[in-house]
Amino acid sequence: MYPEIEPYNQEFLKVSDIHTIYFEECGNPNGKPALFIHGGPGGGIQPSYRQYFNPDKYRVILVDQRGCGKSTPFAELRENTTQNLIEDFEKIRKKLNIDKWMLFGGSWGSTLGLAYAQAYPEVVTELVLRGIFLGREKELSWLYQHGASMVFPDMWEKYIEPIPAEQRKDFISAYHSILTGDDEKLKQQAAVAWSVWEASTSKLFVDKKSIDRYGEDKFSLAFARIECHYFKNKLFIEEAQLLNEAYKIKDIPGVIVQGRYDMVCPAVSAWDLHKVWPNAELDIIADAGHSISEPGILEALVRATDKFTD
Repeated sequence: MYPEIEPYNQEFLKVSDIHTIYFEECGNPNGKPALFIHGGPGGGIQPSYRQYFNPDKYRVILVDQRGCGKSTPFAELRENTTQNLIEDFEKIRKKLNIDKWMLFGGSWGSTLGLAYAQAYPEVVTELVLRGIFLGREKELSWLYQHGASMVFPDMWEKYIEPIPAEQRKDFISAYHSILTGDDEKLKQQAAVAWSVWEASTSKLFVDKKSIDRYGEDKFSLAFARIECHYFKNKLFIEEAQLLNEAYKIKDIPGVIVQGRYDMVCPAVSAWDLHKVWPNAELDIIADAGHSISEPGILEALVRATDKFTD
C-alpha cells in the first residue's frame, strides 16, 4: 500500500430532491483519473481506500454512495437503486470535467463497476475488480440462506437469532421486514446481526477489529438497511445481466483479483466473468478470502493499479 494521504478536495453534490452525496479527490490533480467504488451497498469509504493508488500518478475520486458514509439522508432507501448510483457517478464525472476514468471496486463495488461500465463503456479506460459479485440468486442464497452457513455454523447462529423460526425460509425477506419496520430497538439488533455476519465471513482468519467496526450501531444500520433493500430487489438488475452484457466491455482492459477461499463472493463468479470477458486478467489469490485488506489481495490490487500507469 502507498502511504496515508489526505484529500485535496471534498464536496457535497445534490443529486436529487432527496439525496446529497459526498465525494473527495486525492493524489495528483493532473494524474490518471480513477473512481473508487465501495462495497456493500452501504459500506461507505474509508481513508485506507486512498492507499491503493500511486499518489503521484493517480487522481482518485472516492464517493459515499446514497444513504451511507457522509452522504445524506442517512440510511435512506427512497430513490436508492443501482441506476441512481450509476447516474450519480456520471454527474460527478461531468462536474469534474473528466473525459474517461478507471474503475476500481470490490464485492458490491465490482457489481456496480460492471453495471456502470456496461452502461457507459466509452468513458471507462480500465477496470480493477475484486471479490466478484454478479448479483445472481445463487450468490445471494449462498451467503444469506444456505451455503456459507456450513463453513461458519457458529457465526450463523448469531445471524439467524433475530428471525423467528417460522420466517427462516427466506432470511432476506425477514430481515427486510425488520429493517424497514417501526421497532427501532429490533431494527438495530437486526442491523448488527446482519452486518457482523458478513464481517465474520470476510477474511481467511476472523478479524475482531473488522467485526467491531461492522457491529457499530450507526455503521451497521446503514449497511444492513441498504444492503437488504438492494438484495430484496435483486440489485435492480436482471438475473445474469452482468454476464449477458459483458460484450459491451470486451475491449476494456481489466484485472480481476479473487480470493480462492472467498466465502462472501465465491470464486465461481470471478471465473464466470472471466470466461465472458477474456480481455481481463484473472488473478486468484491462493491464501485469501474476501476482504480488500488481506495481504495477497492488497498486493495484487496495488500491482494492478501500478500496471495501468506504465
